[in-house]
Amino acid sequence: MAAMNSRKPIRTRRLNIRASERQEKLIRTGAGARGVSVTDFILESACLQAEHVLADKRDFVASPKQWQAFVEALERPARVKRGLVRLFSNSSLFERDSRK
Repeated sequence: MAAMNSRKPIRTRRLNIRASERQEKLIRTGAGARGVSVTDFILESACLQAEHVLADKRDFVASPKQWQAFVEALERPARVKRGLVRLFSNSSLFERDSRK
């Protein structure tokens, strides 16, 4: 797991959580089954979930058909958009102000 390494990090931050009796029992049982402390179990689980959530924001998965359409769109020649040419040929508000 990317968030955890072989050396135990120094823990200086505190997180407080509330759980139902059922949730606490489940977490303690899971930690015991893994042979780790409840703290380690919760942190590893939360960090793994956070990595999945963040990876979802960085990476995307596409079917072969979707991937092919994506590649084809990237390989198409660029088209000149007259409106953008006109927009970028004008001085920006900031450039006009700096000439004064």
